[in-house]
Amino acid sequence: MTETDNRAGAIGGQLGARVARGTTFHGRDPDTVAADSICVDTPTRCQARTRLYRDGLLAEQGFAIERISDHLADPGTVVWLDLRDPDHADLAVLQEEFGLHPVAVEDALVDRERPKIDRYRTHLFLTAYSARLDLASGELATSELSAFILPRALITIRKDDGLDIGKVVDRWDASPDLAAQGVGYLVYGLLDYIVDGHFEAVQSLDDAVEGLEDDLFAPTSVKDMQVQRRSFELRKSLVLLRRVVLPMREVLNTVMRRDLHHVNEDLMPYYQDVYDHVLRAAEWTESLRDLVATILETNLTIQGNRMNVITKKVTSWAAIIAVPTFITGFYGMNVPYPGFGNHIGLIIAALIMIGSGVLLYWVFRRNDWLLSRLRGQSGRPHRPGPRGIRPRPLRASAEGWRVGRGADAGTGGGAGTGGDAATGGDAGKGRDGGWGR
Repeated sequence: MTETDNRAGAIGGQLGARVARGTTFHGRDPDTVAADSICVDTPTRCQARTRLYRDGLLAEQGFAIERISDHLADPGTVVWLDLRDPDHADLAVLQEEFGLHPVAVEDALVDRERPKIDRYRTHLFLTAYSARLDLASGELATSELSAFILPRALITIRKDDGLDIGKVVDRWDASPDLAAQGVGYLVYGLLDYIVDGHFEAVQSLDDAVEGLEDDLFAPTSVKDMQVQRRSFELRKSLVLLRRVVLPMREVLNTVMRRDLHHVNEDLMPYYQDVYDHVLRAAEWTESLRDLVATILETNLTIQGNRMNVITKKVTSWAAIIAVPTFITGFYGMNVPYPGFGNHIGLIIAALIMIGSGVLLYWVFRRNDWLLSRLRGQSGRPHRPGPRGIRPRPLRASAEGWRVGRGADAGTGGGAGTGGDAATGGDAGKGRDGGWGR
């Protein structure tokens, strides 16, 4: 793999397989997001952003990195520093300035680290991934982020431009009343943004799986290969998303530990809310992965059934044609037989061939070998149920099975059992069986 491939973003089934990006996941220019916080004068080769909070209020943005130590001398200040794709020399400056552990600095430079949080004597080191699904290809793109969490400073390291740091800053600005809670407030905004991105990716995957269900029972077989290819891509994306989402439980548990003193009692409900969303996203991912596997198996079963129907039809017509062929061959022997040399013999032979063919056709038709009585898979609509109500298909959600879509699906949940149990469960869930915020 070349250096260019190694330094560019994560996409298509593995963490850290970078690709070049011109925009963030939200379509914004990475050079100009959070423009007010961009440092004009910085000793690092990479782009840097800084913010200073004093006594719970935003006091300054875009100041030089050399002034961070002076600001931290004031006990009422909290500093945020962001580095965009730094190299070893850039992090060496921070290592000396903040006393960062060499192992943590090395992990910040290495690609394809699993989501985790490591505890050191003076700080925590966090690795997480934002995620976004490409609806056209079904591939999941991820963007790796590392963070050093100090008692009064948060240092974020972005290895590519997928994660929109401007959206994180907007989230901080949307809750200025929490700024007085210190660095825990900054970490909460960062983690909440990342987890919300996981939810958006899961919801997009759920919509894609719903489209697969529609294609699965399409009347034509043209989409068979498309269903297989799409199912494989979605399953690969779900496996990657699972690797991103599941470790976030451990990350949240560690950050919320009371002995670390990063999260106080006022922030604890907010972190518990993020943790609950992590659990639900993980459960939703697991259920979708099982559903995609079921779709693949169902597609193979449908193809097998279609092959059996075709085989029966071919066999039936072969049998119908074989009987007249046998009769023709029998009367073609060079031996006298009743009616030999007379027109009556030809008439009798023709009647026997036609009669046997009609008889075989009726027998095969009666046993559904030639034409099926149930035309549901051939494109013919099903007959309406009682009182004109048409049956609705079952599909999976994050907690189980729900019935239909639309108004019924909005009240559905996983707590129901059976076909009409879609009215049970959590009323706060979204339209796709996901979990609303």
